[in-house]
Amino acid sequence: MPRNRNGDHPEVNGFINLYKPSGITSMDALRRVKRITGQRRKVGHGGTMDPLARGVLPVCFGQATRLMDYVVGGAKRYLMQVKLGETTSTYDAEGEVLEKRETRGITRAQVEQALQPFLGLVQQKPPMYSAVKVGGQRLYKLARAGVEVERQPRPIEIYNITILECDTPNLTLDVECGKGAYMRTLAHDLGGALGCGGYVADLERLSCGAFHAETAMTPGQLEGSINGAEGWQEHLLPVDWILKDLKALSIGPHAERYLRDGQRVSLNDSGTTAGYLEPYRAYSLDGRFLAVVRFDRPTNSWKPVKVFQTNTPSPYAPSRS
Repeated sequence: MPRNRNGDHPEVNGFINLYKPSGITSMDALRRVKRITGQRRKVGHGGTMDPLARGVLPVCFGQATRLMDYVVGGAKRYLMQVKLGETTSTYDAEGEVLEKRETRGITRAQVEQALQPFLGLVQQKPPMYSAVKVGGQRLYKLARAGVEVERQPRPIEIYNITILECDTPNLTLDVECGKGAYMRTLAHDLGGALGCGGYVADLERLSCGAFHAETAMTPGQLEGSINGAEGWQEHLLPVDWILKDLKALSIGPHAERYLRDGQRVSLNDSGTTAGYLEPYRAYSLDGRFLAVVRFDRPTNSWKPVKVFQTNTPSPYAPSRS
């Protein structure tokens, strides 16, 4: 298979819906994907997961890395098991047990009531064992050195928490949340609210934006899918797959040239009902994905937000029939 001057396989563009196993870091999983695919440059993951956690870890290749904000900014869903009655240094099962308390008498109704303040737009303090930087240093590095520093709460949003099982000291929760929410902190703070302490005993990410666990592949499955050198690419989702919920439009060759140069284009005959600055997917007449554009109603033009270089028609292009 032809390689580029850096010894890598030719660059590809798109997403792999990866299922990270527990026991490895997100970077460990990414390194394994790089080895399997032969891709070394412009490969990233969306939404760091703890080693304890397993589940959806979207991987971006090539030009898809430019759409990372659409991945990490999407809603996430977790299946979390919480152990009440104990507090640990890491807020999960991998840490040192710091305190134990009695959990007898805690009812499902009490748990439901204790969960209410965590719903909606709330402030959450990141745990010491996290990648957040304070004073230029990662918190987990300070924690490993035995140093604890003051952390400023950050705004997060938790859309919903469903109690699936309540058999104290064990809880099973289904949590839907936005960007930046720490499940370990939620478990720790819930235990504090109940007066008994708590930590994450097990965690699975069921979804991250448009990526879902039921269609995700483990690194082992990805490696096993290789048929020759490029079999893994059968599982590669197109760059515009992540944008498929946006409306789409097609433009002619003349407008395409302007768009590729980062210039606005006017489509007076488009008959668009787009709202002011509403994002759209733009395609060539032969179905190549060109750009994310926004409609500027005062000038009746489409302004490019992100421009892409793709050579093959997309299955998500507008129908020409």
